[in-house]
Amino acid sequence: QAVVDFERLSEHAAAFQGHDVGFCCLGTTRAKAGADGFVRVDRDYVAQAAELARAGGCRHFVLQSSRGANPHSRFLYLRVKGEVENLVQAVGFDHCTILRPAVLLCKRQESRPAEWMAQQFLGVVARVFPTAYSVPVETVARAMVASVLQPGEGKVEVLENGAIHELGKA
Repeated sequence: QAVVDFERLSEHAAAFQGHDVGFCCLGTTRAKAGADGFVRVDRDYVAQAAELARAGGCRHFVLQSSRGANPHSRFLYLRVKGEVENLVQAVGFDHCTILRPAVLLCKRQESRPAEWMAQQFLGVVARVFPTAYSVPVETVARAMVASVLQPGEGKVEVLENGAIHELGKA
């Protein structure tokens, strides 16, 4: 494990050397970082980390994105997620897996009241429609690992929420 300064990420290129696989779950919220900070973390830092990983020998990059990611979206969150997906794919990994989970079900240390209410509601909905609107973070993590152990066909593989649930069972 290496601690890096994301504002000076290029100075930490050695931390990205010699790894066959890279996993990226980096992200923040607009509420926490502001619009510019959100773009910097969710797009710029991720793209730069992908570039450093590729330069360091990484062959398979696994990116956690978001359901609805679209570089042409009018919504900042979805637009940035779509932009970073394109940037990561353009890096030229032998294989790139992009996971697009729906609402992540997890326990957080920080207080996010609206998200907490949504998670409570979606937790109940998940009992009836388990793969429709949410996914536990543990399932996403298992799917990320399984996507490396059982890579799909083609250079880029995009896994939507249902596929994440399925692969996360493996």
